[in-house]
This record gives sequence, structure tokens and C-alpha cells, in this order.
Amino acid sequence: MAEEEKSDDEKKEKQQEEAEERSSPSGAVVYKAILNEGEDELKRPSSALFWSGLAAGMSMSFSLIGEGLLRAHLPDAEWRSAVAKLGYSIGFLIVVLGRQQLFTENTLTPILPLLKKKTFDVFLNVMRLWVVVFIANMIGALIVALVIAKTSVFEAQQRDTFLAIGREAMDPQWDTILLRGIFAGWLIALMVWLLPFAESARVWVIIIITYLVGLGHFSHIIAGAVEVFTLAGATDTSWFDVIGHYLVPTLIGNIIGGVTLVAAINHAQVVSGGGGQDI
Repeated sequence: MAEEEKSDDEKKEKQQEEAEERSSPSGAVVYKAILNEGEDELKRPSSALFWSGLAAGMSMSFSLIGEGLLRAHLPDAEWRSAVAKLGYSIGFLIVVLGRQQLFTENTLTPILPLLKKKTFDVFLNVMRLWVVVFIANMIGALIVALVIAKTSVFEAQQRDTFLAIGREAMDPQWDTILLRGIFAGWLIALMVWLLPFAESARVWVIIIITYLVGLGHFSHIIAGAVEVFTLAGATDTSWFDVIGHYLVPTLIGNIIGGVTLVAAINHAQVVSGGGGQDI
């Protein structure tokens, strides 16, 4: 009888373990994984952040290149834009899977340590990371944009397509770019939140989320910088308009979307739910 009870207990324990393995991780578990990643990023020296950020800025040019090449080779049909936007995901795939530092990812990961430990030292460290990564991303984006605009590496038809994409980015009003930037920052930060336990679906998570960003023409500060820098490099618009009309509202929007709508809210829901007591 005792052996039968022991066997039943072992069976129930095994079933419980299997249930836990098959269940989705709680919000607190996801939070902890991203918190640990953010703390690790804040420990990295500025030189390492810069080179990683430079690589990310250059890699993001493949969002413009991928979309532009697809659009240039597709027939002028209603569905062309929807298919061509698949190329927009290429830059994000390279950056995220290559573990390169992208500014919009950093509107979530280092913010969680700051929300957990609200001290001036942590705030300064987050600002250090933001400034270094943002400047490095911009330099990387500028380098490739000037190569696209001022060399013959791409055919004339392809360059014209790149410029058309840049004009589309610059076309909306300032406030519209700001609002679209909020959506872009929101989605990219959500992507970061989804990735830790996406496992074999990581590639699909990146593709689906960034495809939606591209399809919605949501303004992304780094991918969009390559587009508008190419436009300015080809003297199709002024650098003043690129900075004032596009980069400023996009940057503000991305920060609002990433920090407020994802980092702060997800921090609040974990802490308020009691899941943050041991974090």
C-alpha cells in the first residue's frame, strides 16, 4: 500500500514537472531575464558599446537595401509594397541575432534596472549607454547612407528606389512622424520583451514585428536615419530638414513608445502583481 502511494506521488510530481515545462513563463520570469540582460549591458565599457552600436547602425542599412531591391525588381502592382516590406526586416534580423547594440532595444533593457533601483548613478549609467549607442548607430547609418547616395555600388534605378523610400519617410507632418515613432518604439520594445523565451520562433518574432513596423510606415530612428541620410546625401533634401523634421520627432516618439508603453507598464504590472518581490 505504501509503495502504491509512493508511486502515485511520483507520478503526480512528474506530471507537475511536465505541466511546468509546457506552460508559458510568467511575466515575472520574462521581466527577470530582461532585467539581467539590462544589468549586464550597463556593465559594458563605452568602447564596447560604441563598436557594437556602430556595427548595428551599418547593419540597419540592409533594411533600406532589402526593401529597395525588392521594390525595384517587383512589378508596379498594388501588392508590391506589401511584399517589398519583407526586406525591411533584414536589418533587424542581422542586428538582433548578431547581438549588436540598437538604440530602440535599449529603451527597454537598461530601463528596467533603473526602474528597479532609482538612483542618480544608475540614471547616469543609462544615459551613458543611450548616448554612446545612439551616436554610434547614427555614425554607422550615415556611413552606409553616403556610400549608397554618392557611389555607383547600386544601379541608378535602385538608387532612385532608395530615394523614393526616403521621401516617403520625410513626407508626413512633424506630429504624424512623432505618433508613428511611438508605435515603432512600442513594437520594437515589445519584440525585445517577447524574445527571451521565443526559442525556435525568435526569427519569426523579429520578422513579424518589424514587418508590421515597416508596413505601417512607423518611424524608426535608426532604420529611418539610413533612409533620410541617403536622401540628404543625394542633395534631395537638406540636412536641417532631416534632423528637425524627421530625426527629432522620431527619437522622441521611439523613447515614449519604448520607455512608457513597454518598460514602465510591464515593470508596474510585475511589481504590482507581487512578482517583483524577489527580483
